[in-house]
Amino acid sequence: MKFMITWTISPSHYRATVERFLSTAAPDVDGLTTVGRWHMPGSSRGWHVVEGSAEAVATLEAFWGDLLEIQVFPVLEDAEAARSLASQAS
Repeated sequence: MKFMITWTISPSHYRATVERFLSTAAPDVDGLTTVGRWHMPGSSRGWHVVEGSAEAVATLEAFWGDLLEIQVFPVLEDAEAARSLASQAS
């Protein structure tokens, strides 16, 4: 399954977050593959789309949860959504 993870860095954790990101390169945890990651210039926000298990997402959240406010949303691509919608059409 794919998940969209959004994050916000609090001002009090900004330096520590940058240091962790630069020192680790924010690798994927076992069970997750990054589809893409985006940073919003001039802000403390970003988005990360991953594919894998909910358990692996929880592991990733645990790694960053001390520094970031994180929200996780399961997402479907158009073709997946269309199949779900078509099964409900009469």
